[in-house]
Amino acid sequence: MRTALGIGILFAGTVFVAPTATAADHVVVHEQAVSAADQQAVLAYWTPERIRALIVPSTVHNPPKAGPDGAPWTGENRTVGRLFFTDHGEDASCTATVVDSANRSTAVTAGHCVNNTDLLGDNNAWNANVLFVPGYHDGQAPYGEFVGRLGVADATWLRNDQQDAAKYDPYDQAFVVLNPNAQGQRVRDAVGAAQHIGFDRPGAVDQFQFGYPRASSDPARDNLPEYTGERPAFCHGVAKEYPGPPDFPAGPDMWGAACTMGGGSSGGPRIADFHHGIGTVVGDNTQGGYLTTGTDNVCATPDHSGCARHLVGPQFSGKITKPLYERAQHS
Repeated sequence: MRTALGIGILFAGTVFVAPTATAADHVVVHEQAVSAADQQAVLAYWTPERIRALIVPSTVHNPPKAGPDGAPWTGENRTVGRLFFTDHGEDASCTATVVDSANRSTAVTAGHCVNNTDLLGDNNAWNANVLFVPGYHDGQAPYGEFVGRLGVADATWLRNDQQDAAKYDPYDQAFVVLNPNAQGQRVRDAVGAAQHIGFDRPGAVDQFQFGYPRASSDPARDNLPEYTGERPAFCHGVAKEYPGPPDFPAGPDMWGAACTMGGGSSGGPRIADFHHGIGTVVGDNTQGGYLTTGTDNVCATPDHSGCARHLVGPQFSGKITKPLYERAQHS
């Protein structure tokens, strides 16, 4: 929404900052649950039964299978957690990550985990009932539950029509500013750690990708605990740039490694320089795509033969990501 003076407008709980000359002016901030009553309503909404309802019932009993393209994460997990929300009336979950921030209350995730359209690209809406549970596993919240206070996204993402991937893919990133948990702790203090965040880093680097997938693209791994959303999973490898299929090109700077994690892993971090549980988040997971082992990465076969599935998403940049991050961390 434009104004001649470039001032913000408050409409239905959303602050639209008018686009003018700088990237920071495209930052949009939405109030999620600010009052104590609103926070309690979100906590009451996410009952154990409602969370369990997001698990797809297992119909097969697969033996454990793991590899660099998907495995259960058995190390310490403090900063990555499950992000619950309601999208157009449907309960869902993504993944989010605690990052260094001035307010000690900021998590990074995907844009569609905060603001989304329907499947036709219409009816843009902010997700409701936003709740972040760092270190989530098997219904447990080891560090408490953190209700979303503010959602922060780019104005371009709010115009996403689900049709023009080349235009909108790079904007599928967002931040959530969190309320304290029931003990009054900010999320950074409760978990005792935070990931660094980096902008304009090289894409083709060794990285770890984390998520809480509710499915796997590999039938041999589907329904295992780490593919039901109940436990964290990860992939590890050198990221490749995803060009998209020939008839539906992706946006620039979409990167990711070979990975079988499915829905629910969106918003999870791509972490470079990962050592002893801490590294630098250089991007987020947003979609699956098939790449060849060739130099152009284009998978041109309709059945994806000769290609490998990758979990990809935008590389964080000074142009798009940094203004969102600065607004979030100082909120």
